[in-house]
Amino acid sequence: MNVVETHGLTKRYRKQLAVDAISFDVEEGQVFGFLGPNGSGKTTTIGMLLGIISPTGGDVRLFERYGRGELHVARRRIGATLETPNFYPYMSGRDNLRIVANVKGVPHRRIDEVLELVGLASRRKDRFGAYSLGMKQRLAIAATMIGNPELVILDEPANGLDPEGMREIREIIGRLAEQGKTIFLSSHLLWEVERTCTHVAVIQRGRIVRQASVHDLVGGGVVVGLTAPDPDALARAVREYPATEAVRADGHEVVAELRDDDLASLNRFLAARGIWVSQLARRRRSLEDAFMELTGPSATMHELAAPAAEGAA
Repeated sequence: MNVVETHGLTKRYRKQLAVDAISFDVEEGQVFGFLGPNGSGKTTTIGMLLGIISPTGGDVRLFERYGRGELHVARRRIGATLETPNFYPYMSGRDNLRIVANVKGVPHRRIDEVLELVGLASRRKDRFGAYSLGMKQRLAIAATMIGNPELVILDEPANGLDPEGMREIREIIGRLAEQGKTIFLSSHLLWEVERTCTHVAVIQRGRIVRQASVHDLVGGGVVVGLTAPDPDALARAVREYPATEAVRADGHEVVAELRDDDLASLNRFLAARGIWVSQLARRRRSLEDAFMELTGPSATMHELAAPAAEGAA
């Protein structure tokens, strides 16, 4: 069953086209990554899925339901965490969740279950204002899970966290997947999506450029890394090699995708053009490689290059 379907979903703000007729689907049980740079339309799309933002065109189906009344019923089966957790700073984590439980009409025994799920049971009496950023994000996920939703939507849950905080969020997502939840994870963090998700849709400037399993995306051609004294000349020469599919710069290294693994032929081709490489080695194809091929060198990749250093678990 498709838990989420969109068909031609569009959102325009006056002259700005934020989401441009996107169509994608999320199957039950998937950990689905909605991947793109900041400003690509991810949060606007989530707003339309949740009914917070009205589409300009197209339609949404949730749990195979559509239409205003049907979607209102279907959205009761969704739990969502938006990018900024919103709790009372002077209240404890448990007391904040008690308010959420009261609003949703959920028995208070569920509070301790979700605190255990996110690893905050021992800190349940601490004030929210004293929590680290990672703990705040985990409490937000706990609030999302209070009603035991079937579809969990997480908007940038690891944004701003240090590596330990990211690992904890990743483990929570894994536990939710083991419980049979469908996860819709919006992120611009390529390496986290690759580690966490089973499927992905790549959105760039409001358009879906590819939807596939992570396995299929990273299972393309041969990827090699090359270095030489003149990286620019090296990149130009590699682009001329007949078996080259794509080329990009990665610092002082040139990364190329090839149609075959005949690296000796590539080396001879470069030597014939006066390019003497100091390194030529096969690399594991990553989601970043796939993303660059899909979006091109003009993508806002400085936001996708490395984990943030601030925040705490």
